[in-house]
Amino acid sequence: MNKLEAGLRGISGVHVTPYDAAGEVDVAATRRIVSRIAQAGIHNIVSAGNTGEFYSLTDDEVSRIHAAAIAGAEGRSLVTASVGRSLRQAIATARQAKLAGADALMAHHPRDPFAAPAAQADYFIALAEASELPVVAYCRSETMSVADLCRIAAHPNIPAIKYAASNPIRLAHCVRQTQDVDIIWVCGLAEGWAAPFYSVGARGFTSGLVNVAPGLSLAVWQALEAGDYERARRLVDAIGTFEDMRTKFENGTNVTVVKEAMGLSGTEVGPVRLPGVPALDAEDRDILRQLIASWPAEHLLASA
Repeated sequence: MNKLEAGLRGISGVHVTPYDAAGEVDVAATRRIVSRIAQAGIHNIVSAGNTGEFYSLTDDEVSRIHAAAIAGAEGRSLVTASVGRSLRQAIATARQAKLAGADALMAHHPRDPFAAPAAQADYFIALAEASELPVVAYCRSETMSVADLCRIAAHPNIPAIKYAASNPIRLAHCVRQTQDVDIIWVCGLAEGWAAPFYSVGARGFTSGLVNVAPGLSLAVWQALEAGDYERARRLVDAIGTFEDMRTKFENGTNVTVVKEAMGLSGTEVGPVRLPGVPALDAEDRDILRQLIASWPAEHLLASA
């Protein structure tokens, strides 16, 4: 558990899901990508997260991706296997992840349009009760009450909450009310939100940038751990355009930008599956190319 907590306080890098020419999951490419992210020093690799297009994958594909990520990491980084959809599906996928050798689970926020806020908290707790692996709760809802978030935090098999709502004041309330609980509040909104979240008590952050420039992500984390907010701000400024591009079309290009950046850097991973945006237009691709060229080469992920 100490190793897990240390990893969760670091960078939780969410790897992409590469596809072959036929549009099928490329397991060998997944292993290679994860291997390079682990080699770069990313603390915790999240497999089949949102940057991994979880909701575009079948349950079988998710389990195969988990196994490929675990094989690629080779113990150099923690591997957190993402699960979700119905509670029964999440529990079944969690069992497969345990057999494959995952270190922990990350439970996606329930997407059911009729999910009540308190029942969403019950979902995370029920999964934690059923799982042999520790569960990181991915909380994205602005409607879930502070009391329900604290109820999730109090569960002994939930070591961390990935807080992904853009409300640091509300997060501060959660941190204040769980001071006596062994819980890590992780910034679930990547590098751009990490500094304000750190300032109210979060530790660690999620990242899709690690697929392209893990060195930049690590530099942000190191600055925040040292309390050097000015340096962290300058580094976040350098990736601001990258993150802004990912928010276009109501985040429809979130994964598209990451995958195209990988292709421009020498690692082809195939297009994004629908309903994400499959490809960028020529203008945005040119902006992305210039942006990557402006980053120090030593910060970029090694190409294939």
